[in-house]
Amino acid sequence: MGVVGVAEIQGWAAELAAVHERIAPRFARAEPRRRALAYLEGLLGGVERKNGWQLAEHAGERTPDGMQRLLSTARWDPDAVRDDLRGYVVERLGGPGGVLVVDDSGMIKKGMTSAGVQRQYTGTSGKVDNCQIGVFLAYASPLGSALVDRELYLPRCWTEDPERCQAAKVPAGVRFRTKPQLARAMLERALDAGVPAAWVTADEAYGDNPGLRGWLEQRGQPYVLAVGCARHFQPADRPGRVAVRTLAAEIPEQRWLRISAGEGAKGRRFYAWARVALATPGRDGFGRWLLVRRSLDDGELAYYVCWGPAATSLAALVRVAGARWSIECDFQQAKGQVGLDQYEVRRWPGWYRYVTLAMLAHAFLAVTRARAHPGGRWS
Repeated sequence: MGVVGVAEIQGWAAELAAVHERIAPRFARAEPRRRALAYLEGLLGGVERKNGWQLAEHAGERTPDGMQRLLSTARWDPDAVRDDLRGYVVERLGGPGGVLVVDDSGMIKKGMTSAGVQRQYTGTSGKVDNCQIGVFLAYASPLGSALVDRELYLPRCWTEDPERCQAAKVPAGVRFRTKPQLARAMLERALDAGVPAAWVTADEAYGDNPGLRGWLEQRGQPYVLAVGCARHFQPADRPGRVAVRTLAAEIPEQRWLRISAGEGAKGRRFYAWARVALATPGRDGFGRWLLVRRSLDDGELAYYVCWGPAATSLAALVRVAGARWSIECDFQQAKGQVGLDQYEVRRWPGWYRYVTLAMLAHAFLAVTRARAHPGGRWS
C-alpha cells in the first residue's frame, strides 16, 4: 500500500463532511446532528469493536450515554437517512448498467431478547445459529457497489407474540413477511425512487419465489435470479414443464462458452455458460431463458432463470449473474471495516438506526475506492 498524502486525507475528510451535510437536516437538534458525524467517524476509524463505549472513547466522551441516545431516544428517522444514503450511492456510483442485488445476512447474537432473534440457518456461520437475519439491497455498477436498503426479518414466533414484540419496540403494525416479500418492498422503494437499475439479481432463496419473479415482470424489470435444481420451466420449443437439470443435460457441448463472470477475490471468475430459451407469455420484445453455469474444475452446475429484452446476449446475462458476488463483498467489508454486525442494541428502532449508519459508512468507503480506482471493474 502506498503512502497516503495530506491532500488525500483532506479529500477523505471533505467527502465525509459532504456525506454528513446530506443527512444533517434529518436531525431535529444540533446535539444528535453532531454526534451522528462522530458516530460515522468512529465506525470508519480504528475502533476495535463498534460498541457504545469504544465509539464514545473515540469521540472523546467519558460515557457512552450520548451514543446510546443517538440509537434510542434522539429524534431522527432512519428511513429518511436510508433514502439519503441511496441517493448518495446512485449519485456517485450510478449508471444505466446498474444492478440491484438482494441477499440476506445473519448477525450472530446471544440471548433471546434482540428483535427477530431465533435459532435459524445463516450463511454467516454456515449452520443453524442463534442470530438475527437482515435482508439487504445493494446497488452495483462498474464503478463499485454498496448496500442501499435493509429490513429486519421477523420470524413467526415473534409476530405471533405481541408481548415479546412490544418489549423489543417492534411497531404495532409490523406483520410477518417472508424474505422475498421484504426483498420486494425494498426493490419497490428503489425502483419507485428512480434508481437506474437495468437488472435485478439474487440467489435461489429469492429466485425460487414465483411471486417475486411475476412482480418484476409486471413492472417490466429485467432479472437474473438463481433457482434450485428441482425447479421446472417450459422450454420454448415444446409443451410441458421440464426440470432445469434435465434441460441442462440436453445442451450440446458446442454451445457451452467459457466466459468471465467478473472479478473475484483471486482474479477473474471463469466458468462454462450456456442458455436455453424458455416460453415467454404475454410481453412482446422480451425473452425468458434458463442460464446454466458449469464449473471448469468439477463440473458443478448452477441455474438461473432470466427475463429481459429479447436481444440480450449470453455475455450480458453472465455479467448480471456475476454481479451478485458484489453483495457478498459488501457484507464482508461492512462487517469487517465498519462493524455492520457489531451492534449491541436489542430493540427494533436501534437495529435500524445502527445498521443504517453502518451502511452509510460503508457507502463512503465504496465511493472513496471508486474515486481512487476510476475506470470500472466489470468485464
